[in-house]
Amino acid sequence: MCGIAGIIGESANETKLHFMLKKQSHRGPDHTGFYFDNGFAAIGHNRLSIIDLSPAANEPFRDSSGRYYLTFNGEIYNYKELRDELKNHYNFTTSSDTEVLLAAYLQWGKKCLHRFSGMFAFAIWDTVKKKLFAARDRFGVKPFYYTEDSGSFYFSSEIKSLCEATDNSAPNEKVWANYFCYGSYGMPDETFYKKIQQLPGGYFLEFSNGKLTMRKWYDFVAAVKSSPNRLKFEEAKEGYLELLKDSISLRFRADVPLAFNISGGVDSSLLLALVNQFEDKRQINAYTFYTGNKNYDELPWVQQMINSTNNPLKKIKFSATDVADSFRHINIYQDEPFGGIPTLAYAAIFKHAHKDGIKVLLDGQGMDEQWAGYDYYFNQNIKSTIQGTGGKSPFRPKALSKIFAEFAAKPEYLEPFDNELQNMQYRDLFYTKIPRTLRFNDRISMAYGTELREPFLDHRLVEFAFAQPPDFKIKNGVGKYMLRELLKPMVSKGISYAPKRPLQTPQREWLADELKSLVEDYLKKLEKSQYSAWFDHKEIQKEWKKYLAGDNQSGFHVWQWVNAAALL
Repeated sequence: MCGIAGIIGESANETKLHFMLKKQSHRGPDHTGFYFDNGFAAIGHNRLSIIDLSPAANEPFRDSSGRYYLTFNGEIYNYKELRDELKNHYNFTTSSDTEVLLAAYLQWGKKCLHRFSGMFAFAIWDTVKKKLFAARDRFGVKPFYYTEDSGSFYFSSEIKSLCEATDNSAPNEKVWANYFCYGSYGMPDETFYKKIQQLPGGYFLEFSNGKLTMRKWYDFVAAVKSSPNRLKFEEAKEGYLELLKDSISLRFRADVPLAFNISGGVDSSLLLALVNQFEDKRQINAYTFYTGNKNYDELPWVQQMINSTNNPLKKIKFSATDVADSFRHINIYQDEPFGGIPTLAYAAIFKHAHKDGIKVLLDGQGMDEQWAGYDYYFNQNIKSTIQGTGGKSPFRPKALSKIFAEFAAKPEYLEPFDNELQNMQYRDLFYTKIPRTLRFNDRISMAYGTELREPFLDHRLVEFAFAQPPDFKIKNGVGKYMLRELLKPMVSKGISYAPKRPLQTPQREWLADELKSLVEDYLKKLEKSQYSAWFDHKEIQKEWKKYLAGDNQSGFHVWQWVNAAALL
């Protein structure tokens, strides 16, 4: 994974581009490159070397004619197969997936996007037509932000780079208000900044002569409806397992050391079991975090699983005393609100992996959305987007001033399927759960110069799983039924049918106890901030006292105020 940046138009100049690249240099500590097409474009790249570590694969990458320049963030996992298809049409000079991406674009144009299996955000500058083509992967694993300023088009991997080069740093009041009222992190094209947008997952854009056009290239709904959905249970299980093995195999392609993250859940247990079926991948490091609180830690389940595979396990303790420093550090990289203390604990894994010389980590993200793993899927009358809150709202809209609260409008999501379950899964995949988790995790992995890969978000897997009938997903009140049955022969039943645990850190308790003074410091900061008028601070204090008195079924509203105070 890397960082991409560029300016198209009259504002393109070396100074601005260098500032943009410097702001996101943590994304690519191995090389910084740039190309200037005087008066038309400035294209830059921060490189984290993963495949073909030679300088020949540095970016921006130029084709042999010198006409096209590519800046690319991500991985094309099936690059070897594509290279074989293209070798008679293109003279390759590197063994990189970067060159394969550019060759595919030259051969197939925009249709190349459908051939890629991977995560990507990239931009290609045509020096002849003076035209930019950019695209983002199907689910938006890799970020692509952009803004227009004084007739020029700016793009980057991180918002801070755009704020550095323009004055477009004013907050988006509607997105902020919806965050506090509904827990929304914005729609697929929005950010928490009024004039900064993101290219939605599965879209491409073109910019030429001051005109921006955008189109959707990935039709997920059509793909699901054409996916096999009338299979018998055993046939579906066998077919899905083969796809899983292929997805994991593809994501082990790298020229640097790899490891993976593990929790005590079904998803990462399945990842661990399958990884160890590859003979040359046994004994690679597994990483997990724990807090020392038995009510939240998944260490017993992790240890039970590890005992059956004997992988080296790196156990990283994250305590309340680690929160303050970690929060200050990670907040710099996030640019927008993030999930809470579990995100900070997860970041500790990347920090330690980086120290161990690991450049690529795999995790089990994506199965809950595919196979209906969240508790609110069982009670579809609860329109929750947060696991484990029951019927009580985790938000406190009364803590907003009346004027600011008027910006809020309950988000409405597309419902392209004919049943509630699939529509909720679709919402979580494209609007809520997956987009925000991918953003949080991209920033924490990049903060420590590591690449995160999610084999369970292979589009073939997601399409196949979505297409299956409800009783393959939920049975006898248990979610992820097929996954559990798939895992059962590989592990003990205690692991394959372990319940979903919504909380991984004692955030609720820490905020009211060990972190009480930290919370109160940030509440004071919020009251003194330039956006103090957004809030009813008397109401915040009232809710805070209730929280300290034991009304702490959810600590999310407290975290919202702390996170906002640090960002605003």
